Amino acid sequence: SSAEGNTPGCHPTLPCNVLKFKSTTIMLDCGLDTTSVLHFLPLPLVHSPRLSKLPGWISKDGAVSLEKELKECAGRVFVDSLPEFCPPERELLDLSTIDVILISNYHCMMALPYITEHTGFTGTVYATEPTLQIGRLLMEELVNFMERVPKAQSATCWKNKEIQRLLPGPVKEAVEVWTWRRCYSMQEVNSALSKVQLVGYSQKVELFGAVQVTPLSSGYSLGSSNWIIQSHYEKVSYVSGSSLLTTHPQPMDQSSLKNSDVLILTGLTQIPTANPDGMLGEFCSNLAMTIRAGGNVLVPCYSSGVIYDLLECLYQFIDSANLGSTPFYFISPVANSSLEFSQIFAEWLCQNKQSKVYLPEPPFPHAELIQTNKLKHYPGIHGDFSNEFRQPCVVFTGHPSLRFGDVVHFMELWGKSSLNTVIFTEPDFSYLDALAPYQPLAMKCVYCPIDTRLNFHQVAKLLKEVQPLHVVCPEQYTQPPPTQSHRSDLMLELQPPPMPYRRCSVLGLPFRRRYERIQLLPELAKSLVPSEIKPGISVATVSAVLHTKDNKHVLQPPPKPAPVPPSKKRKRVVEEPPELVTPKPLLSGAVPLEPFLALLHKHGITEVKVEDTPDGHILHLQAEDTLIQLEEDGTHIVCDSNEPLRATLRDLVLRFLQKL
Repeated sequence: SSAEGNTPGCHPTLPCNVLKFKSTTIMLDCGLDTTSVLHFLPLPLVHSPRLSKLPGWISKDGAVSLEKELKECAGRVFVDSLPEFCPPERELLDLSTIDVILISNYHCMMALPYITEHTGFTGTVYATEPTLQIGRLLMEELVNFMERVPKAQSATCWKNKEIQRLLPGPVKEAVEVWTWRRCYSMQEVNSALSKVQLVGYSQKVELFGAVQVTPLSSGYSLGSSNWIIQSHYEKVSYVSGSSLLTTHPQPMDQSSLKNSDVLILTGLTQIPTANPDGMLGEFCSNLAMTIRAGGNVLVPCYSSGVIYDLLECLYQFIDSANLGSTPFYFISPVANSSLEFSQIFAEWLCQNKQSKVYLPEPPFPHAELIQTNKLKHYPGIHGDFSNEFRQPCVVFTGHPSLRFGDVVHFMELWGKSSLNTVIFTEPDFSYLDALAPYQPLAMKCVYCPIDTRLNFHQVAKLLKEVQPLHVVCPEQYTQPPPTQSHRSDLMLELQPPPMPYRRCSVLGLPFRRRYERIQLLPELAKSLVPSEIKPGISVATVSAVLHTKDNKHVLQPPPKPAPVPPSKKRKRVVEEPPELVTPKPLLSGAVPLEPFLALLHKHGITEVKVEDTPDGHILHLQAEDTLIQLEEDGTHIVCDSNEPLRATLRDLVLRFLQKL
């Protein structure tokens, strides 16, 4: 059973891999690389005089002028158009050949509509319920951010290779810009998500009878999963976005990953040197310092995930830091649903949160913050929020790239005062790149990235425990980070070394087993007559029809020949049963030389010349002009036109052999 992996996606924390295994084609995750949006100008919700006055870009010699498409800000060039994303590679693989897509968590499914819509995809997508529902929220939020700020123009001239070469800085280095796509629509989101089938942890799902897939808790986010993909004799584990820290989700299931032939490892922490607990502490103290000085705090974040832990941490911190009267605002088109979902997915939570579901208290403290009016949530900055808005305050809102969403408004509103602070907690974007179109900026910036996914030390421990035969991982994990090339502790060092892959590469996976499981029907099993050839080993011959359907193999008794009607000429049936010939018995054993010669002597054959060969002996019966070849795997009797003699010799040989 050969298996191979394709990698249409390039970002190890936003994976998209394709596994061909036992005649099924399985896509593992479809993460969307959104870092491309950093090359675009922010989309303001309210007209921004600052952004509208930015000068257009003209090359130094004045030869190239793209004033409509490119704007300059603080020495950097940005594309003035609807932001675009970098979906997984589509040329490498015909997407209509994909049978199933397995999703490991809601951050890794954002490219789903690009894969399932308008590509001929007819397969099924498997995910847990929280992954589907929170993934839906995040997609809905993305579409909402894009659609509520209509941009008439779409910039394409800058993508021309000749022009892109002349552009300054990061835009010049942007790769694959022709593959970038605008955001999908809500209709495409709904159509893509209608293809999702829900699964629970440890539930076994059969794919075409060839493969069984099972999701296991990965401990990273609500409903996040690692996947086991196995046939009767091979086992592949896909470990993506896992956490061993005690946060709100169910803990990681490690033991089920044991005995894997291949373990595909991706989605490790993006900031291996930052400790999440230390970062949470820093987050709280910076927030308190700003509020005490009379400033506002802006937290650009996704509307699900780390925000639950941030709110929980603040809940414990508010009273001790005397922040009791400071309003906290969570602004997102899906804020309400996100806060509610986290309370209702009880069975996906860690044990101590699960137990609270049965008490009259909610599992997450943000419910209490809402009841006591300390945390308020709004779909956007217009409407109720603008009437109730009080400063100084703390605002949680998206998008972490600072290119679209309500966060753009607050950056413009608060950026000019050094009393205010923006705290970055999401690790997906370089915060300096995120801030670039807002420069020069007076507000303070604090970088407290919180990434609870596995670091290299935890991975080494995990792999020691589950001991897969082979590990496959992105190339980035097999060498230290480019900025810290001396840190050999920030890479995977394993024996045997891991098999690395890179974007758009195809990798053959090593499998050692060569067996298929075949079922024997009871009536056929009854007819078998085993004979013992060695103590403890019996052999039986079988004549049967091998029936294969949906990768399940069954041996059935051969069909009985149809009786021929006496008079009429027999019509040819379209599908005649195979003609049944009674098989000759199989022979086993060996013909020992000395006893055989004695037996020949007894039957009057005395002149025998024996020659040794590499495989046995050749006996030359000189008077009869006959040769007998005795070899390990066969006996040949060569005698010309003396049939009675041949039959006698054959019977003598058979005395030493056992019929099966």
